[in-house]
Amino acid sequence: MQAIQDHKMSTEELERLTQDIIAALKTVYDPEIPSDIYEIGLIYRIDIDDNRMVNIIMTVTAPGCPVASEMPSWVENAVGAVEGVCGVSVEMVFDPPWTPERLSEEAQIALGWYEN
Repeated sequence: MQAIQDHKMSTEELERLTQDIIAALKTVYDPEIPSDIYEIGLIYRIDIDDNRMVNIIMTVTAPGCPVASEMPSWVENAVGAVEGVCGVSVEMVFDPPWTPERLSEEAQIALGWYEN
């Protein structure tokens, strides 16, 4: 995952927006996994342009996920509430498919999958 700067925005503002967006994404939970979608690795990319429009590319753990159609609106609502964000677009992709290797260490610990 990376944040891309398309136009001239101060580095400080881009960093603040990026951190606030990540914090907002961490409030959205996958109902089947007891961790947030950012730590699970469902967020593939965050692009922020100079107009403060945020484009997010994400996936779900499986194409048949029962909330796959709802999750983009959850993400849009959470990120849209971040101060300074002017709009949010969420694209759901299934390629590359999500794998457990995308789990952060925090998510692995929450799931009891962490190995030293």
